[in-house]
Amino acid sequence: MNKLLAREYIAGFLKEDVGTGDLSTDIIFGNELRGEGYFLAKDNGIVCGTEIIDMTYSFFSDDYNINLLKKDGDTVKKGEKIAEVEGKVSTLLTAERVILNLMQLMSGIATMGNKLVTALDDPTIKIVDTRKTYPGLRIFEKYAVTKGGCYNHRYALYDGVMLKDNHIAFAGGITKAVEKVKSQLGHMIKVEVETETREQVIEAVNAGADVIMFDNRTPGEIKELQKLVPSHIITEASGGINLDTIGSFKGCGVNIISVGSLTNGVKPLDISFLSREAVKK
Repeated sequence: MNKLLAREYIAGFLKEDVGTGDLSTDIIFGNELRGEGYFLAKDNGIVCGTEIIDMTYSFFSDDYNINLLKKDGDTVKKGEKIAEVEGKVSTLLTAERVILNLMQLMSGIATMGNKLVTALDDPTIKIVDTRKTYPGLRIFEKYAVTKGGCYNHRYALYDGVMLKDNHIAFAGGITKAVEKVKSQLGHMIKVEVETETREQVIEAVNAGADVIMFDNRTPGEIKELQKLVPSHIITEASGGINLDTIGSFKGCGVNIISVGSLTNGVKPLDISFLSREAVKK
């Protein structure tokens, strides 16, 4: 995870949540009282986002201690502590909600990724995410995907070409679209083409696509379409694949399966912050 960019986003989240000050905490505790607390898992899953604790606290103070009991990618059981912390009560409480919101979301995504990998049970196929992420949270969500045992697709529109049905329609066909982009792209950028029919697969192969997506195809259909694609071209299955259906794609022959529900609508992992009795030093 790009920590510089992550800190920029966290700064924005804190501006939104704290504004000109934490009225509840500032009035009652000021800036002197110290306390201890811990982050507790309230469900089973995969931990992700532990670095967020330090990143967020650092905006308020440099006088705190964090003891991480779990690292990103670790399995956690309900009732287990993820981290113990000590510092100014104002730091611990004012930063609490932003930390929890991010850690719960990231852990939920990592947990879903782990479930998808287990359900597919095919090490020859990589499960990847999509751009179906929440605005402002993509850096955290994409990182969480990798901690659940899955991989990232392109990060955004700028680092890879994906020619979908609308691109193809406006361009006048797959061949014209691929020729146009390849005439202007550098050699480091791949071109992926979304296909929906046998004829489109053949056209994408002949046009020189680097990656061919089989969109909304059954595992049986994919096995047949795969025969049309030379081994040097990467193939991807996509379209409505989820935790309930991904197991049926085992052995279908593709290199990649993209899953929008890996980040879109994932249930956050239930995590709480619990404080011990605050004490003055």
